[in-house]
Amino acid sequence: MQPIFIAGPCVIESMELLDIVAQRLVEINKALGTDIIFKASFDKANRTSITSFRGPGMEKGLQMLGDIKEKYGLRLLTDIHESFQAAPVAEVVDVLQIPAFLCRQTDLLVAAAQTGKTVNIKKAQFLSGADMKYPVQKVKDTNNDAEVWLTERGNCFGYNNLVVDFRNIPDMKEITPRVIMDCTHSVQRPGGGNGSTAGDRKFVPAMALAAKAFGANGYFFEVHPDPDKGLSDGPNMLYLDDLKQLIECIIHNA
Repeated sequence: MQPIFIAGPCVIESMELLDIVAQRLVEINKALGTDIIFKASFDKANRTSITSFRGPGMEKGLQMLGDIKEKYGLRLLTDIHESFQAAPVAEVVDVLQIPAFLCRQTDLLVAAAQTGKTVNIKKAQFLSGADMKYPVQKVKDTNNDAEVWLTERGNCFGYNNLVVDFRNIPDMKEITPRVIMDCTHSVQRPGGGNGSTAGDRKFVPAMALAAKAFGANGYFFEVHPDPDKGLSDGPNMLYLDDLKQLIECIIHNA
């Protein structure tokens, strides 16, 4: 199974940012023969603080994502947080993503599955890889043909920290053939930034290569031209200029 790559800013900050990232993804696709899926969230509904930037909202956000798809021909992925969002979001994007904290929300999973779109379920920080058979079953029990992906993003390790147990990857591959490593969220320090999430982006390349060694066949990177000025998850996001080299390393590293 060929690896897939998902990349984009954590949240939709502006149309200008989306254009900058999309243009770079198109360049990388042409250079490397990849088919990177463009990711950005229209609403970050689970920010640490109520004062944190959330995004433009569903209506405006979907319009902006639709413009990116039309201009650049990129496939799209975005999160949904509530059941009513599934159908309108599916009219625009190719992959519906279920956030980790919500991966056991039955109505949300069923609504996503009923769209017929691919559903990417992020493993909760409090679950094992083997536990993800239950969210997957909820999607499959809708009797739709929706493809289901699972994404590893680390587990809680005390307060304000995550650790990745890479054994979760082969465990989840026993449930569904497509298992993705979220290489940027897995280096978070949740709530560890005095009202925001901190993180260590220097570990992102190692996370990707370790995941490959354990059998991952998808890689998720949040990227930004200037992550330290990003409005969400800045400390974890990869510099956009570093993405091509990392993807090349993943592709060619035996």
